[in-house]
Amino acid sequence: MNHFEPPMQWSDHEDVAMALYEKFGDDFTEAKIYRIRFTELLDWIMTLPNFEGTREQSNEGHLEQIQAKWVYEWRDNQ
Repeated sequence: MNHFEPPMQWSDHEDVAMALYEKFGDDFTEAKIYRIRFTELLDWIMTLPNFEGTREQSNEGHLEQIQAKWVYEWRDNQ
């Protein structure tokens, strides 16, 4: 079944974090997720399918929230 997924924006912290977890799986542990540079994180988010935010719309607050939600997502799957 191919269900429609609405496009993600910067404010969709949880959705973006889940997409990152789906992309990287357990390659990144909690410690590794927190050590990711924001420049790298930004690049990865920009390449997610369905992500429609722009680089200009990103800010440290969004990146911090996405990073934290990614850790929660990783923990939930352990």
